[in-house]
Amino acid sequence: MLKITPNTKFKDALANPMAKDMLEKLMMALRLPASLITDGFLSNGKLKWLTTATAGLLDKKTVQQICDMLNLEKDEVITDKGTLEKKWWKEAVIYQVYPRSFYDSNGDGVGDLRGITEKLDYLQELGVTAIWCSPFYDSPNDDNGYDIRDYKKILDEFGTMEDFDTLLDEIHRRGMKLIVDLVVNHTSDEHEWFQQALKSKDNPYHDYYIWRDATDKGITPPNNWNSLFKGNAWNYYEHLDQWAMHLWTKKQMDLNWENEKMRNDVYAMMNWWLEKGIDGFRMDVINFISKDPNLPEANPFLGILTGYKGAEYYFYGPRLHEYLREMREKTFGNYDVYTVGECGGAGIEMDKMLTADFRKELDTVFNFDFLINQGHTNYDYYDYDLYKVMENFEIFQTEYTNHCWPTVFFENHDNPRIVSRVDKTDAYREDISKICALIQMTLRGVPYIYQGQEISMGNVDFETIEEIDDVQAVNTYKELVAKGKSKEKAFFKAKTGTRDNARSPFQWSDSENAGFTTGKPWLKITSDYRRFNAEDEAKREDSVLNFYKKAIALRKNTQALVYGEFKRAEHIDAPVFCYYREYNDELYYVELNLGKKAQPRPIDMQHAALVLSTKGKPSDNMLKPFEGNIYKIR
Repeated sequence: MLKITPNTKFKDALANPMAKDMLEKLMMALRLPASLITDGFLSNGKLKWLTTATAGLLDKKTVQQICDMLNLEKDEVITDKGTLEKKWWKEAVIYQVYPRSFYDSNGDGVGDLRGITEKLDYLQELGVTAIWCSPFYDSPNDDNGYDIRDYKKILDEFGTMEDFDTLLDEIHRRGMKLIVDLVVNHTSDEHEWFQQALKSKDNPYHDYYIWRDATDKGITPPNNWNSLFKGNAWNYYEHLDQWAMHLWTKKQMDLNWENEKMRNDVYAMMNWWLEKGIDGFRMDVINFISKDPNLPEANPFLGILTGYKGAEYYFYGPRLHEYLREMREKTFGNYDVYTVGECGGAGIEMDKMLTADFRKELDTVFNFDFLINQGHTNYDYYDYDLYKVMENFEIFQTEYTNHCWPTVFFENHDNPRIVSRVDKTDAYREDISKICALIQMTLRGVPYIYQGQEISMGNVDFETIEEIDDVQAVNTYKELVAKGKSKEKAFFKAKTGTRDNARSPFQWSDSENAGFTTGKPWLKITSDYRRFNAEDEAKREDSVLNFYKKAIALRKNTQALVYGEFKRAEHIDAPVFCYYREYNDELYYVELNLGKKAQPRPIDMQHAALVLSTKGKPSDNMLKPFEGNIYKIR
């Protein structure tokens, strides 16, 4: 493949998957259309133009560093369409359980594994075929379980290994599967490996983590990289006169994947869980495991664009593909299981390199571009545009090839609720929930439902910063106050974007504590639980919950909605978005009004059979706000 230099033309660089994604993201960050470098007047321009375009903020040295980084990818963009291959996980409908907030079986205010087991019939009736369970391992809970102290032990609050074995057996007895969270970019600083690493530089476990010698007794960190949870990315340990890296909280210490013995210990742990009978892994920030071993200084301007100094040196590191292939060969590649990677920062072309079937790395990844392509962060107060989301989804429907398989989701444990993001007035809450369900169940890709999404749960009405548990939001609040913002404004921003909006306990009924616990809930339950809860939703025929059941059943019984070709209907103006799904002799048509005003129906479907409508029965000529319908044409 062409070696990229500052003199390489933009249009030529786009043959490199990493370059294509990164240059398009850079243009977006500069508020310029990506078409300028693909087929516009800049396509014949050279990469060194970036120095001029940024008024020197990306200087010549940095442009060269960018070129060196892009050259780490040795393969060209995947353009071969490939052959469609059926897999059980391509037909799955996956439900994410956040165990701390799902159901408390013993009244201590914290959800647990027995609570999940008790509610499996609910999930089976919903129609989902697999469960992704967020971390339940032993942990000091500095980041709600994503800081693991012992990979082979269950956190006491969640139960015992016997409780896990029962849960797994009961899931399998119902014909469902279990995907567990895998967190191997980092461990807790209380993990035995790190405790050993602290004893001396000569300890065998010391090199399991990323260390650098101090040069001035702990005053200046080894580089200017940021933690993704604010502050610098290093802890100083005086007795060793060394710094250790943490890209997340100060208690989440990054593992050194350059160490082969460490990798083999991780693989042994993974195989231990696979032998227990789990059905796959969701891999936390898996694209961060390979860092540039030189740990270079981050470019401040790139830090402003991405929000994190240093990310350019680890979000798609030099040995990432090597590690993932090795992991697959030594662990999950030997089982009929499913993998999905959390890969923040990667674009569609990099995602294709990570998941193409012939490359033998991951099965799927979560792509977060649709969350950031609106020019805002989670902490900004704005109305989220579902039409822009569909434009992003369309790219994965049409350009991802048959070698790869998308994931389709609107919510997870790290983001505020979709209904609260799209409309702050609450006027269209249930309509938004239903149209999101229709989208997820009619697109190609593995649909993920986050707990509470199916009963239209919204953001939490937090009143003080003390009610928020999320370390990221609390740190954001503290940083804003330290920079001079009023406590009121800082709190408003923190509560807007806090991950706790999604982590509030599940609303099972209109009884005390929403039926989640007989004790004191670990996190505030939003005050609208008497209106939005699973018990009442099940009784109401036109509820969001019952719509989800219908949409899921439709997908499970319609191969065209799983494997069919996607084709967007042309010449239709925003906010209406329409598309076809075609497979063998079947053809379906989906129409969506993704705005707050009624819109003319663009295509007459009187000759087709209505299959499902978010409104029960559509009107003749107009699509109501957030109305969606699917028709069978043949």
